[in-house]
Amino acid sequence: MKKYIIIITIIAVIVAGFLFSDYEQKKEQVNTNYSIIELPKTNKIEIFLFHATQRCTSCIDVGKFAKKTIDNNFSEELNSGKIVFREINIDLLENYQLAEKFQASGSSLFVNTIRDGKDYIEQDLKVWRLVGDEEEFEFYFKEKIADILKN
Repeated sequence: MKKYIIIITIIAVIVAGFLFSDYEQKKEQVNTNYSIIELPKTNKIEIFLFHATQRCTSCIDVGKFAKKTIDNNFSEELNSGKIVFREINIDLLENYQLAEKFQASGSSLFVNTIRDGKDYIEQDLKVWRLVGDEEEFEFYFKEKIADILKN
């Protein structure tokens, strides 16, 4: 009986060794078979704060903090038109098409990175969690915009 246990244990170790070595080889193949995709250069960044006519304090603060961050850190890009910041009232008929394009409803902040004429629209939800801390908001939002401009 002990012989069978020893033989089964040896076979199990050998099989495990084969399986593990096969796994390591596949893992190495996966790790070496990738390429980095370079995005086209950023042409323009549109930052839109969508809101209703009636606004809460948080919505007002997000707009104020975003504008202040852009003014303080990206004034050159703002003046050249590379960055655009607008607050958009979705209750106004003239803003209907823009709200539809961004699929905005209620208070929401969107960052649209335009690369080679193509829109890369992203809703930024994190700003709402940071609205209670203006310094943290500015740090986060400044880094986000700077990262977009680098690419």
